[in-house]
Amino acid sequence: MEYYLDWIYMGVMSAFVGGAMKKVLASHVSAAPTVVAWLGVTLLVERLWFFCVPAVLVLAAFCLACCLYSARTAPAPTLPVQGKAVFITGCDTGFGKAAAWRLDAQGFEVFATVLDLCGEGARELRRTCSPRLTLLQVDITQPQQVQQALLDTKDKLGLRGLWGLVNNAGVCVNFGDAELSLMSNYRGCMEVNFFGTLNVTKTFLPLLRQAKGRIVTISSPAGEQPFRSLAAYGASKAALNLFINTLRHEMEPWGVKVSTILPSSYKTGQSGNQEYWERQYKNLIHNLSAGLLEEYGEDYIHETKELFQRFAQSANEDLSPVINTISEALLSPRPLVRYYAGPGVGLINFLYSYFPLSLSDKFLQRLFVQKKIIPRALRKENNNINNNNNDEKIEK
Repeated sequence: MEYYLDWIYMGVMSAFVGGAMKKVLASHVSAAPTVVAWLGVTLLVERLWFFCVPAVLVLAAFCLACCLYSARTAPAPTLPVQGKAVFITGCDTGFGKAAAWRLDAQGFEVFATVLDLCGEGARELRRTCSPRLTLLQVDITQPQQVQQALLDTKDKLGLRGLWGLVNNAGVCVNFGDAELSLMSNYRGCMEVNFFGTLNVTKTFLPLLRQAKGRIVTISSPAGEQPFRSLAAYGASKAALNLFINTLRHEMEPWGVKVSTILPSSYKTGQSGNQEYWERQYKNLIHNLSAGLLEEYGEDYIHETKELFQRFAQSANEDLSPVINTISEALLSPRPLVRYYAGPGVGLINFLYSYFPLSLSDKFLQRLFVQKKIIPRALRKENNNINNNNNDEKIEK
């Protein structure tokens, strides 16, 4: 009887478990298509992500590059020229003369200062420019002439203000090591490049503030980096840079925008004139003390003159990068604080700002005035050291 009951119990349990297993298996089998579909979608998304994301990133980068290129090549918005007047210093030659011609052609009323109203530069400007251009004979180191230029400009402008001042006049009246440069050269550079420009700027500031205009100053990379043999010129430009930067902060509440242009090497003024460099050389030799001339040697100074002359002759004759920058600084709704006009200037600034001095100094030395002759006193010293070393070798 017990055996029969056990058999019945086991049969019932088997039937129950079997039914349960069937239900479980049936549920899994019915869910299998959903699981397979989910796994397939996951795999597909993963593969698409793996292959498409790089393509999307490349496409996004390409679109960004196209936008940047379009923004760079598209003509930048400019302010209207009508009714705007500019005052430019140093228009006998070079940047000043080219800027006066270009701005006159653009429709500006131009006041161009020259040292000689009967000179070749003044005659050419009269012949090629419109009646809007006014020539003024001004030596910016003479305060009386600057004041007279202000009165003449006011007479022409009437009640209007002055939109732009282009500080272009400058000189480089020296070459040679800092110790060899004459004090007259230091003073000459400072009188024109710093004090003259300072006086002109202060004199015309009321008219510029009235118009909420622009001040554009032509400086030099030599005012920021230590180019050898340009101590007097570089010091005057460094003083000018600091003044202009300070003025930029002070003029901001008045609405006057201030920009500085740092050009690369261009053939302007007397730089390509061989007689000019010869006069500079003879003046230095004539006024140098006998002691310094003996220690450095005339051949050392002569090599410096030859290097300067060669560098000037190889300078770029196309002034358009600088002239275009002057126009942009005057007419851009948002002019830059600093412009690098010409090849290599921005690179020089980047290297000197972010690289170790040991590297940037070597770069500057290779870029400008690569001297091979050393001062005579150092040559004698080296010869004595070599002779002593040879004597020691013989004794050993």
